[in-house]
Amino acid sequence: MALASAMHRVRPMRTDSELQQAVLRELSWDSRVRETDVGVRVTGGVVALTGTLGSWAERVAAQEAAHRVAGVQDVANDIVVKLPNDRHKTDIELAHAVRTTLQWDVLVPDERIQSTVTQGVVTLTGDVDFGSQREDAENAVRNLAGVREVLNDIRTKPAHEVKSVDVKTAIAEALARRTTREVNHINLEVEEGRVRLTGVVHSWAERRAALGAAKATRGVLSVVDHLRIEL
Repeated sequence: MALASAMHRVRPMRTDSELQQAVLRELSWDSRVRETDVGVRVTGGVVALTGTLGSWAERVAAQEAAHRVAGVQDVANDIVVKLPNDRHKTDIELAHAVRTTLQWDVLVPDERIQSTVTQGVVTLTGDVDFGSQREDAENAVRNLAGVREVLNDIRTKPAHEVKSVDVKTAIAEALARRTTREVNHINLEVEEGRVRLTGVVHSWAERRAALGAAKATRGVLSVVDHLRIEL
């Protein structure tokens, strides 16, 4: 009972110094990241990550770790990826690995996606029906050895036209299922399949849930995130 009561107390705003220490501890906790190679600066609740890591996946993991810390508003990720010698792949090898990975991922319409690999930078192009498929394609290739960066230029192009009012209703219902406490504080603007989210959520996890609901909704072409995190 005491633990439940403590969890519902309003947490005081953290100073930039406190946020910096909290982010460093989160990076240390996350086994995917070599936290000693990541520098953390915090100004006005905005976290700047610097340093060098050995893979694009590690870079993304560090960014996710910073976002998980309560009180962090935004993250500027300036981490540089420098591949270890044993992870260097030729562009041909990496291109084959990308194609195989896309083909094996059941969530990705691989026949509609093309990739270009240049010095370890993978650029994805093509078109898919849902925003979630666009993200799934990127997630599928970002953990491959040899990837220095992923540029996602895949377009969302629904197979059938959907009315904006139907998109708005579907997103609102999904938000109600996923973020019951915040749904009244999130505003939706939908125009020709383009969704703009504004308002307030109380954590990065809730923000991700709202964005995920919008991106996975049938008929959504793109999502613009203007949500604010307030504790």
